[in-house]
This record gives sequence, C-alpha cells and structure tokens, in this order.
Amino acid sequence: MSITSALSSAISGLTASSRAAGVVSTNLANVLTEGYAPRDIVLSSQGRIGGVSVIGVTRNVDESLLSERRFADSELAYAEARNDFALFLETELGLPGEAGSLNDLIVSFETQLTSAAAKPEEEVRLSQAVQGAKTLTDKINSVSEAIQQERTEAELQIEQAVADLNRLLVELQTVNKQISTTKDTGGLSASLFDERQGIVDKISEYVPVQIAPRDNDTVALFSPGGVILIDGPPVEFSFTASNVIAPQMTLGNGLLSGLEINGLPVTPSGDNSPIAGGRLSALFEVRDTLAPSAQTKIDAIARNLIERFQNPALDATRPPGDPGLFTDGGSAFASVDELGIAGRLSVIALVDPALSGAVFRLRGGLGSTAPGAVGDATLLLALSDTVRARAPLASGSLGSTSRSFAEHATALVSDAGQQRLFLEQSQSFAASRQASLLELELQDGVDSDTELQRLLLVEQAYTANARMIKTVDEMIDTMLRIAS
Repeated sequence: MSITSALSSAISGLTASSRAAGVVSTNLANVLTEGYAPRDIVLSSQGRIGGVSVIGVTRNVDESLLSERRFADSELAYAEARNDFALFLETELGLPGEAGSLNDLIVSFETQLTSAAAKPEEEVRLSQAVQGAKTLTDKINSVSEAIQQERTEAELQIEQAVADLNRLLVELQTVNKQISTTKDTGGLSASLFDERQGIVDKISEYVPVQIAPRDNDTVALFSPGGVILIDGPPVEFSFTASNVIAPQMTLGNGLLSGLEINGLPVTPSGDNSPIAGGRLSALFEVRDTLAPSAQTKIDAIARNLIERFQNPALDATRPPGDPGLFTDGGSAFASVDELGIAGRLSVIALVDPALSGAVFRLRGGLGSTAPGAVGDATLLLALSDTVRARAPLASGSLGSTSRSFAEHATALVSDAGQQRLFLEQSQSFAASRQASLLELELQDGVDSDTELQRLLLVEQAYTANARMIKTVDEMIDTMLRIAS
C-alpha cells in the first residue's frame, strides 16, 4: 500500500466514523420518539483508491409488521367509536335499581299509583302520582333527545374526520414529492420517511390502508375495499354536516349527507363499504344504524306506555278519540306516528295543575268536571293494573313476549347492556391485538445498549484511522529529513 492510498483510506475512514457517530447519536436521542425507525449507515469500498465512502443512511423497518399494526389501529378506532355509543346508551338508561334510572322511575310511578289508590281522598298522593308520571315521561324524553344528540355529535365528528383526511392526504402528497426530489439529488431522506410513516399512521385510524411502492421511493395508498386514496394526486373526501338531527332524518331519505370521494357517492359503512373498518365508518354506523336502532326501541317503549292508558275501556269519562293519561305531545297517538314518539311523550294537561289541570281527574276520570266521590279508587286501581298488565310491544326489536311495562323497560336495558358487553369485548380484543403488534414494533426500535456498543466500535475505528494519519505524517517527515 502506498502512502497516498494509506492516507486516503484513513481520511475516508475518519469521515465514515464521524457519520456513523452522528447516526448512533441520532438513534440514541430518539429512543422514546414515537414512529422513529433506527438508522444504519451504508458504506461502500472505494476500490483501487482504498478506503470507504458513505452511500447513505437506511431505516430499519419491518414493513409487514407495520402494515399489520396499522390494520390493528383501524380496527381499534372502529371498535372504540361503536363501544362509546353502547356505553353512552347504557348509562343514559341507567341500571335497574339505580336512582333515576328508567326502571327506578317506572317502579316509583307504580308505587305512587298504588299509594293513591289506597287513600284516593288525599290529593297529595294524587299529586305525587301525577308528578311520577311527569318524571317518567321526562326520562323517556331525555333518552330520546340524548340519542339524537349523539347522532348530531357523530355528524360533527364525521365532518372533522373528512377534513382531517383531506389535510393528511395533501401532506402525504407533499412528503412524497420531497422524498422523490431528495432521491433525484442524492440527498438523505430518512427523516422524511419517518414523517410519512406518521402521516400514514394517522390516516389508518380513519380508514384502513394498504401501501404500494412507486418510483423514487414514493408510495400510493389504497383502502382494502379498493378505493385509491393517493397515487400521485390525492382524492378528496366530501361531506355536508347537519347542525341538528331529528329522528326522521336518515341517509336513506336524503335528509342526511352521505360520503363522496372525488364527487362520487360511496357506501360509508357496513360490509359493502370501501372504507369499512376505521373510525370514519364507525361514526357513520353510529349515526345511521346504532342510534336509529336505539331510537326505535325507546319509541316502542313510549308507544306501549301511551297505548296502555289510551285503551277506551280504561276510562269511561274520556270521550272517544281523546288521548289518555300519556299523550303524543298533547294529542292522541296514532301508530303511523311512532317514529320519534319517545321525544314527544307527555302527560295530559288535564291532570297537571301547572297547565291549569286538576289532579282529581286521575281519580274521577279525564272527562270529569268535578272531584266527585273522593273515596272511589276504582280508576286508580285500574290505572295501577294497567301498568302491571302483561302485553306485547307493538313494534321494535325487543321481541313479541307479553310483559308488564316495567319488564319491557328491563328488556330494553338488558338489550343495551348485552350490546355494550359485546362491543366492549370487541374493543378489548382489538386493543390487545394492537398492543401486541405495537410491542413487537417497539422491539425493532432503538436499543440503547446496542447503540452504545456500536458507538464504542465507531470510536475505536476513529482512533485507528487517526493513528494511521499520524503514522503517515511521521513517515513523510522522516522521508523529508532523509531527502534534505
């Protein structure tokens, strides 16, 4: 080896060691940085010249594991949104025996009717029964209102999700271009790859994605359902939110907006949806499936309550066609108007002193004009028996079993609890799978012990090359002294 080649090898070795030390330092500085992939320096022999040259810096990423973890992220986001609604509904209804729950208020109303029947002459007991009826209707109203509020909240979250997706896709296009430019100019783009990985991770929470490599280290994104999200220019999601949602507003009747991609409508949720599996499709399911189903069930409960007391044989003083104790916003209930009845349910004004009514009508009949026989408990006993009578629901998906009104409410709460338990188990499974994959991914991350060992080797290489340069310098000085 000539002095020149020795010097060249030593200088290139120093350069490579310096770069390697920088890479190790960067790895150590990002031990706790989420989404950071450990780097390795790539070296190449300079052939006849001698020494090494730095080719670039590579990221160590298991693309297969990363893809699986992203699918797990999508699945978890989907499960969380659905379970959040199930938990909300169970909480809103309340558990049997819990103060203020639907069942608790029904039991209280039954007890107040029984108490009033025991001493019909005491107006305070009649007033308590009327107040119990009003508290019960208020509860059913509030459940219906809360369900529609959850639909409205899902609507606003869909709007935000669409805005986030459009922004993230534009960011991904920008990073793709930067990576391509860096590739063309021979620069290092490891940090850009980290940035792109973070963007794709965020997109995958809304919509499951698959990555396809393209020229110059750029990528295209597809949904498993076949939608091209970005392959060069990004697609544009569009959605128009409604500020308030009522029970009769659905995607099917055109009163609610669907989802469009590049101006073309797509199925936003369900097995046939091209974006199924992420948070976005789950929000559509809450708005269009889970919440409407809950509304249908609480409407069936409200209808059952009205029809029990609207029975013509119950109160002979009530004119035919007039509403009973419970009304559809003050009017008689018709079966064609069931949708949203839980939100319109009210106690008839004739027994409510706050609405110029009189509580004695609970004892004497809704058509009575005077208190009548104050000791007559016939109607009060009939009203109490009506609540406890076993009858099937006229509609809904809670079954056709004949039950008392309290038992129907219990069936509704049980149904909500079972749904919550099922969705909670789905979320738990998704969370466990995502955590396992994330742990495997972190195992491929920066290992501080390994990096410190590499740093020691880099220091040794640096020292060896420095000694080589010093030796070459001493040889040249010796040759010059001999020549002189």
